Amino acid sequence: MSESLQSGVRSGDGARPGDDVHEHHGGFPVFTPVQAGPNFAEFVESLRRLQDLAVSTHIPDDVLDDATARATALGDLLESYRVPEGRSPAGFNSQLPGRGSLLLLPWQFEKVDTDGVRSRGVFRMYHRGGNSAAHGGTIALLFDDLLGMIVHASGHPIARTAYLHVNYRKVTPIETELVVEGRVDRAEGRKLFCMAELRDLDGTVLADCEALMLQLLPGQP
Repeated sequence: MSESLQSGVRSGDGARPGDDVHEHHGGFPVFTPVQAGPNFAEFVESLRRLQDLAVSTHIPDDVLDDATARATALGDLLESYRVPEGRSPAGFNSQLPGRGSLLLLPWQFEKVDTDGVRSRGVFRMYHRGGNSAAHGGTIALLFDDLLGMIVHASGHPIARTAYLHVNYRKVTPIETELVVEGRVDRAEGRKLFCMAELRDLDGTVLADCEALMLQLLPGQP
């Protein structure tokens, strides 16, 4: 489920002036955004390239042995730098595709305001489901992440996804620039009803969604 705390866009600790931090964030800790260093974007992109290649190559066993050894060595190099949640720059840097997170699709925000949120990008080879189409689950992930940003941008307290319904209207191609855009449709107490569309650059709707985001109670995880 998505949550609406998008620290990569907020400044400071994420709380608005005068807010009670725990009231505003439910049971979420308040993270201070971690700014990525100058080499972080290139590092993340190199790993995304490996993800693409891992699902689109047929590798001889001797090359696999070498690749596995190198991947293991890289893991060993990075292992000692593990940090707790909220201490890594991954997911905190809105100027990077996917905010610098390998989990999220590498899309870039174009608009984040009270009227709604718009993002642009491509589904890569790693997101392929079959016959050069994006996997339906990655489309749902794109929507779910957008919902969190929509709730934040509209000025509502932190919320989690209670319901997400996706309509797959047309085949969504990979490696083709697309646009996703959404907004809060209405609010009823703690309930925020949102909607979003995924479109190609000609404006054709490829998928759309409707969702219920539920604002967290104080202390609610």
